Amino acid sequence: MASLAAHALPRDAARPRAIAAWLLFVAAMVFAMVVVGGITRLTESGLSITRWAVVAGTLPPLNDAAWAAEFEAYRQTSQYRLLNQGMDLAAFKHIFFWEYVHRLLGRLIGLAYALPLAWFWLRRAIPAGYKPRLFALLMLGGLQGTIGWWMVSSGLVDRAAVAHERLAVHLVTALTIMAGCIWTALDLQRDGRPAGARPHRWVVPFAALLAVQIIWGAFVAGMRAGHVSDTWPLMFGRLVPPDLVTRASDLVDSPLTVHFLHRTLAIVVALTALHVAARLWRAGAGPRALALGGAVVAQFGLGVATVLSGVAIPLGVAHQAVGALLVAATAWAAHWAVQGRATKT
Repeated sequence: MASLAAHALPRDAARPRAIAAWLLFVAAMVFAMVVVGGITRLTESGLSITRWAVVAGTLPPLNDAAWAAEFEAYRQTSQYRLLNQGMDLAAFKHIFFWEYVHRLLGRLIGLAYALPLAWFWLRRAIPAGYKPRLFALLMLGGLQGTIGWWMVSSGLVDRAAVAHERLAVHLVTALTIMAGCIWTALDLQRDGRPAGARPHRWVVPFAALLAVQIIWGAFVAGMRAGHVSDTWPLMFGRLVPPDLVTRASDLVDSPLTVHFLHRTLAIVVALTALHVAARLWRAGAGPRALALGGAVVAQFGLGVATVLSGVAIPLGVAHQAVGALLVAATAWAAHWAVQGRATKT
């Protein structure tokens, strides 16, 4: 008993730096999953696995009979009948690969979060006040798995793709988990010194604006609305396209309206982000200003290039990846800003 006590960590052996490093690693994994999710969506791979088997689905089909069974299950879906009628097994294996990798990454992220969390918890290495937040992120990750299946199930009957509203929920939840990991890691890395006055009033409005843009971006992806127009800045020769519908339901369900809103909001987001970046630069947050400004310029350029290319898959994937990096840059800049809430600017 004395020997066990001698090897036990003391109650005050908090390890904030180690926990921060672990959270940033998890955030990087979530970023990778967002990128693979973009590939999955753009290659129409998301419905290739028709069941949700958390444990049994860890391994891919390992023989011809297993592949035949998976392919037969896919052939019963509406996507096969409406979109991929006549697809052969080789083509099915290609789309199966991306959905399998996406789900495998989800499982790996769950393990990469849950197991270290349990270790830090049992070793009493979590600083005071952080257990509820870390546990909430764990629960949100578990919920994300359920949301993923809820999304996939919407596309298995009577439609050729998943519901775009559910896709938006899935993407926003992933980015929320990533931002939550980054924010918590930055909290753990603080040295406790007074921050001084910093511009912070932009944080909530810009975060809300960026969230709306991300949601409509998911709508564009889910409805394949990016294919509505392959010109920029004009649509069908006009700044405001003809036959634009603006009823409440059309703001979400009309591919033309959704595409127009997304490209218009992109200008607002870019100009706002550059304004915020300029303020951050003047306030002494040079690296954060550069990250925010650089990410939004790259994202805007990739969005335009994606439209002009007719939604080429590499550009579409890059657009989603840089969108996630823009969220990370926003979290980094916002965290710095809110440490100086005494400012009146």
